[in-house]
Amino acid sequence: MPEEGSLYFPRVQHYRELLDSLPMDAYTHGCILHPELTLDSMIPAYATTRIRSQIANTESELKKLAQEHPELSEAYLTKQKQIKSKIRDHDNLNYLKKILCELENVLDQVETELQRRVEETPEEGHQPWLCSESFTLADVSLSVTLHRLKFLGLARKYWGNGKRPNLESYYERVLQQRTFRKVLGNVNNILISAVLPTAFRVAKKRAPSFLGASFIVSLLGGIGYLAFLFLKKRLS
Repeated sequence: MPEEGSLYFPRVQHYRELLDSLPMDAYTHGCILHPELTLDSMIPAYATTRIRSQIANTESELKKLAQEHPELSEAYLTKQKQIKSKIRDHDNLNYLKKILCELENVLDQVETELQRRVEETPEEGHQPWLCSESFTLADVSLSVTLHRLKFLGLARKYWGNGKRPNLESYYERVLQQRTFRKVLGNVNNILISAVLPTAFRVAKKRAPSFLGASFIVSLLGGIGYLAFLFLKKRLS
């Protein structure tokens, strides 16, 4: 992060906050529950049916646990309502279309910012990052965000086929980094094999401390974020 008061500080802070505020859990659940919104998704075909089944099972299990443990009944039932409300939003096509439209606006801002960097450094072969010539925390947020959107099958829709060429070039550049592939190359496998089933298994055991299915999915973004902090110097 640039020093506060520096030329780049407000720019980096703006894009970091903007990108970190995106509802990644809603994108993730929504694209799993409604694969028709995606193109070239890496989500396995069985995921939609499986996650719907697990949602129903989780609600039933929490209700059952509330009956078996009256002293924790309020906590279990509260968690049941929270999960149901969250998933209901993420299963709402109108809501999903709305937030995906808002994502378009964010990516437009990023595309414009990347174009500014190109115009500021017209030298052939010179490739600055989002906010400056150095890799910053804003690039951490952008790289992890784009990687998740790619997994969900939204890449071609938002930056493929010449749409947002600066963003497409940026992501391809990130993918070429050996350290990025080493640390985040298996993020898709983690999502498929661990996050989806684990999110609902946890609810059966620890409702009072369980923070919801969205927490598990968001946690993956945090893992990627911390991993990328380790990489940022080597990618600059």
